[in-house]
Amino acid sequence: MNENEEILEYIYQTSNMGYQSTSDLLNSLKGKDNKIKKIVAEINKNYEKYMTETEKLLKKKKLEAKPIGMMAKAMTKMSINKEMISDNSDANIADMLIQGLTMGNLELSKHIDNYEKIADKKIINLAKNLRKFGEEYIEKLKSYL
Repeated sequence: MNENEEILEYIYQTSNMGYQSTSDLLNSLKGKDNKIKKIVAEINKNYEKYMTETEKLLKKKKLEAKPIGMMAKAMTKMSINKEMISDNSDANIADMLIQGLTMGNLELSKHIDNYEKIADKKIINLAKNLRKFGEEYIEKLKSYL
C-alpha cells in the first residue's frame, strides 16, 4: 500500500466511524430535549461530507473504500447506548464527542506528519481540513461541559 492509499483509507475510516457514531448518538437523542442535538447533527453532516469526498478520491484512484468492521461498529454502538442510559446529559455527550474527536485528530496528525512530504497535496489538505473540523468542534463542545 502506498502513502496516498494509506492516508486516504485512514481519512475514510475516521470519517466513516465518526458518521456512524454520531448517527447512533442522534438516534439515541430522538425524543429527548437535549440542547446539544443541533451540534451533534452538524458534526454528523461534516463527517458525512468528508466520507463522501474521500470515497470520490478513492474511486478516482481506482481504490475501494474499506468500511469499518462490524465488531468495531457494534462495540461503539453498545458503548454509546450504555453511556446514554447512565447519563444522557449534554455535558456527558459533549465529553464523549470531545474524546472521539481528540482520538481521531491525534491519529490523523500522525498520518499527516508521516506523509506530508510524500503524499498527494490534495489528500494532505483533506486530512488537514478534517483535523481542523475536529479542532473547531472540540472548542464548540467545551461550552457544554
